[in-house]
Amino acid sequence: MPFKIVTYNANSIRARLPQVLGFLERETPDVLCVQETKVQDQDFPREPLEDAGYHVAFKGQKSHAGVALISRKPLQEVACGFDDDEPPDEPRLIRARYGDVPVVNTYVPQGRDAESEHFAYKLRWFERLLAFFERHYDPAAPLVWVGDFNVAPEPIDIHDPKRLEYHVDFHPEARAALQRIREWGFVDVVRQLHPDEPDLYTYWDYRARNPIERGVGWRVDHIWATAPLAAKATAAWVDVEARRSERPSDHTFVIAEFDL
Repeated sequence: MPFKIVTYNANSIRARLPQVLGFLERETPDVLCVQETKVQDQDFPREPLEDAGYHVAFKGQKSHAGVALISRKPLQEVACGFDDDEPPDEPRLIRARYGDVPVVNTYVPQGRDAESEHFAYKLRWFERLLAFFERHYDPAAPLVWVGDFNVAPEPIDIHDPKRLEYHVDFHPEARAALQRIREWGFVDVVRQLHPDEPDLYTYWDYRARNPIERGVGWRVDHIWATAPLAAKATAAWVDVEARRSERPSDHTFVIAEFDL
């Protein structure tokens, strides 16, 4: 049974609704995981998505963060946020089960500046996420974790690793925090299938001149799976053309297919 999952930082689901609907029609994914929906729940554009034949689950807030799951079949066991003793941060984490596959969709805090409290919050967020995986899941069972992780894991995933070594999205502490979660039991599906391919970027800054053509990008949007599911991955790619569309997000769609 084929299973196609996609991650996409929309940078406003309402502004990017035409791109999302076009992608759904073109690629017919089983699950599209969206971050930065930037909309309060009562204003989420669920009707056009449901009219297109999809089911939706979401948690958002005004003008910042927000996550959503858009699926071909109904989702089970939908929940949002952390369930520890700290604030749940619901607009950054949504999880569900699609058939037999648990899905976790996250929008990891960006961190702003390495000396700021926002970066400390990002590192703590990763710690909480690792504990969350340890509480709820088993690395020996199928699980897929996707989203905007706001970390480029390796030098190959960023256009200028030397100059940007201490940027919050490539900072040694952020990469180490992400690595600890990887060691719990995740496989980077894109890198599993494209181990040495450069320029697999998923984000290009709006402010950069011709960033795609110049290769000025970052790979910060990811699809990771536990080993039993990663072993069934058959394809993975980045939809660069969507970033070239009219009024695009600064991120683009990342797709992975599995044979279940």
